[in-house]
This record gives sequence, C-alpha cells and structure tokens, in this order.
Amino acid sequence: MPRTNLSSPTASTAVSWDPDLPAPGGLCSIHQPNLFPRLTTLAKLFAADYWIVLDDVQFTRRDYQHRARLAALGDPLQRQWLSIPTRLPGGRRTAIRNALIVDPMRSRRRTMQILWQYFGSSPHWPALDQALVPVLDLFTTTDKTADVTEASTRILLDLLGWKGQVLRSSRLAARPGRSQRLADLAAVTGARSYLCGTGGMKYLETDLFTSRGITVTPFRTPTAGGWDSGRAISALRALMLLGPPALADALRAVAADQDESRPAV
Repeated sequence: MPRTNLSSPTASTAVSWDPDLPAPGGLCSIHQPNLFPRLTTLAKLFAADYWIVLDDVQFTRRDYQHRARLAALGDPLQRQWLSIPTRLPGGRRTAIRNALIVDPMRSRRRTMQILWQYFGSSPHWPALDQALVPVLDLFTTTDKTADVTEASTRILLDLLGWKGQVLRSSRLAARPGRSQRLADLAAVTGARSYLCGTGGMKYLETDLFTSRGITVTPFRTPTAGGWDSGRAISALRALMLLGPPALADALRAVAADQDESRPAV
C-alpha cells in the first residue's frame, strides 16, 4: 500500500486516494489486536465503519494483546485468564506484529480446552465452535501472536454481522507520538470522526484531530446489566448467554446512542 507523506503540505486524500482504503467520511476505531476482546472493546469496534488494527506499537504483557479474562456462564465472578504464551524477539521494544507464539500446538489445545470448559454448555456454542476453526488453524500456520488475536476479534464481529473494514496501522503512514499517530491514521483513511474509548479520552490530544477536520467521539457503554463487567471480561460470555442475533441488537443500540456530531472537549 503506498505511503502518503503526512508532513507534506501538498498531501491530499482527494487526489491520491488508495482504493484499498475505506470510503472517506467514515467513523474510525483504532485498537490493538486483543484476544477475544472485552465487551466494551467489541462494542466500540462494532460501532465503527472500520477498525485500524494498531499492530506497530510496543507489545505490553500486562494488557489484553495476548490474553483474555473469561467468566463462567453461571457466575461472572468465576474467572480465569486465557493466555497465549508469547516471546518477544526484540525484548521489551518488540512491536505487537512481531511477537511470537511459544509452543503453538500446546497453546492451540489449551485454548480450545478452556473455551469448551467455560462455554461448551451454551446452546450457542455450536456457532462459536464453527467460527473458531480458522482461529485455531492459525496456531499451526503462523508464528505471530497478533495474527491469532486479530482473528479472534474478527470472528466475533463476523458472528454479529458487522460489515465494516479492517486495516492495519503498519501499512499506513503515521508519525510517532501517542495522539499524533492516532490522528495521522484517522486522517490518512479519511475519517470524519474518531471513536475513542474512555481510557483514551484521558490522554488524547483532541486538537490534533479537530485541526484536520476530524471530530473525536467519546464512546460510552451502559453500566447496568451485563455491561457492569464489560470492561473486565471477554465478550464471549455475553455472546454465549445471549446468542449472536441478540447481542448484535444490543450493540446496535449502543452504537446508535453515540453522539457523533458533538466534538470532545
């Protein structure tokens, strides 16, 4: 994919638009690849027109880039981490896309066993079981943790009927800097608005977006019902309790509640 020189005053998406990019004017979400993401994360991606997978930033072991916190169907407080053992060939500076799976076959078996243990009794398990096939196959066809974790999110979005587009930050032009990188990614893909989670709003330099005509939309989810643990546990529990159609309806309602026209302050 061609890289645009974002520092050039002559750079213009109107005259150099890449057909692989989404149509200009969409709602953009940027997030690291997570293993079976939390409900709030999945809801944010579902609400966006496209997801830029942030795969060229530093891997963080104490995050969700290689692990998911599962919760039992009958008791949301019965929890367990599901992790993909991961090696960082470049040490702490290793980018997410370069992190490697340790013992792929053992990781594959353990992933399937734990998922079955937690969700096999759900009437909606057959749909997930079938969707998991390409994710599990990746354990033996790639050595990259990010390939598996990105796929684990994609299958959930597919089950929910999401029609958006997925891109990777490593294939797009962006300058370093926490907020600068995000603003560049949103700009180069022609976003009209950047959908930002509550954590990101604590540090985001919104002027880097608004100066380029991009609004920042704070993404908020309900706090009652199944959402009370949505920031802590994987969306798999909600999917297996409600089923794909019902959860998709719930996420559409959340997406409709976002005020896209009001810039963040």
